[in-house]
Amino acid sequence: MFRDWVARWRGRQGQQTRPKSYAQAQWEHHHAPANQPLQAPAGAALPPGLRVYAMGDVHGRADLLAEKFAAIDADLAARPAASHVEILLGDYVDRGPRARDVIGLILARRRGGCLEALAGNHEELFLRFLDGDLTLQHWREMGGAETLLSYGLAAPRLFHSLDEEISFTRRCQEAVPADHVTFLRTLPTHREVGDYFFVHAGVRPQAPLAEQSLEDLLWIRNEFLDWSGGFGRIVVHGHTPVGRPEVRSNRINLDTGAYITGVLTCLVLEGSRLHFL
Repeated sequence: MFRDWVARWRGRQGQQTRPKSYAQAQWEHHHAPANQPLQAPAGAALPPGLRVYAMGDVHGRADLLAEKFAAIDADLAARPAASHVEILLGDYVDRGPRARDVIGLILARRRGGCLEALAGNHEELFLRFLDGDLTLQHWREMGGAETLLSYGLAAPRLFHSLDEEISFTRRCQEAVPADHVTFLRTLPTHREVGDYFFVHAGVRPQAPLAEQSLEDLLWIRNEFLDWSGGFGRIVVHGHTPVGRPEVRSNRINLDTGAYITGVLTCLVLEGSRLHFL
């Protein structure tokens, strides 16, 4: 299932092109005109004096997240803003190697009062496993084994009895710190700032933003991605990996497959302009 997902992801980059290597992804990210200010789509703007930093899916890459936090600090030192907010778009766990450290970094950063972390579908999967509503086998297919390893637990390939599976789940529950569980359970699903709507996966077209379902906010894909009309606000999202950030007339996709490519994208919004850090 995971291999099929990677194949579909690569297919989105172009049917006739070879899969991008790590080096190619790095080169494209840093040599594209990403740092040049661009006009925000559809005349979108933030309130005067406010700057927003938004980041796509982290997936266990604590190293990349720490680098981006340092880059934000350097940017604020070089270009002070009257006020700013940092928004993470979800999927902090699974697939990458250091989910525990990612959550630790977020909790530490959030104490400064400027960081807002949104829920992703992989946080939902993590909680479902801890609550006994998702089997280890199903979570493993979505990258859960890497998350458990970050908490010091090697996920068995096979359980020989139900008691053995229940016992392992209890060990997992005990291994995850209480503040991490609270973090996962209390993540908001979205944030509206100015003319922007920040969310993990996207929204259902033609449904009011205030009436979106939890499933769509965390899981929607093609119905949202293929929609060319408006959503009421410019939707800033992750969830679907792309070779480089997508800026469209109705949405901005920040998921650049960090755990595969080593590229974690950070969008900077200010006034009616945007650029990538």
